[in-house]
Amino acid sequence: MKLIVAVDRNWAIGKDGDQLVYIPEDLKRFKALTTGHPVILGRKTLATFPGGRPLKGRRNLILSRDPAFAPEGAEVFRDLEALLAAAPEDSFVIGGASVYAALLDVCSAACVTKIARAFPEADCFFPDLDARPDWHIEEEGPELEDQGVRFRYVTYRRT
Repeated sequence: MKLIVAVDRNWAIGKDGDQLVYIPEDLKRFKALTTGHPVILGRKTLATFPGGRPLKGRRNLILSRDPAFAPEGAEVFRDLEALLAAAPEDSFVIGGASVYAALLDVCSAACVTKIARAFPEADCFFPDLDARPDWHIEEEGPELEDQGVRFRYVTYRRT
């Protein structure tokens, strides 16, 4: 299982339930990497998608304790054990923070978009993989820029 996330310099991932910034080039990469693979996400992350609908071309596995939550086109799991039993190995964890935290230790790789600035207003964070001895950088791309936002793609691997 892999995860995919965009972080700022402080490993922040969001503010008020949404991403810190939308980078068109990164959204294209996200789609290219995850299409054809199951994605694992939480209810709040689903709400940030266009129309609050599951992503097309992907099996959407949603972790939610809300018994009334049953979006069309997605599979909802009430607990982590049931989710893990149903999730194939080629799944991508796509957020949010609580889902990342719950599944980080079962992921073997992390596709991280590192945004070259800090967002002091951020209120949601991802664990700093650079500070964790069980993760190392496998590949680091060059700095890119899209609509004035500088970033780079970094692939981490669990040791």
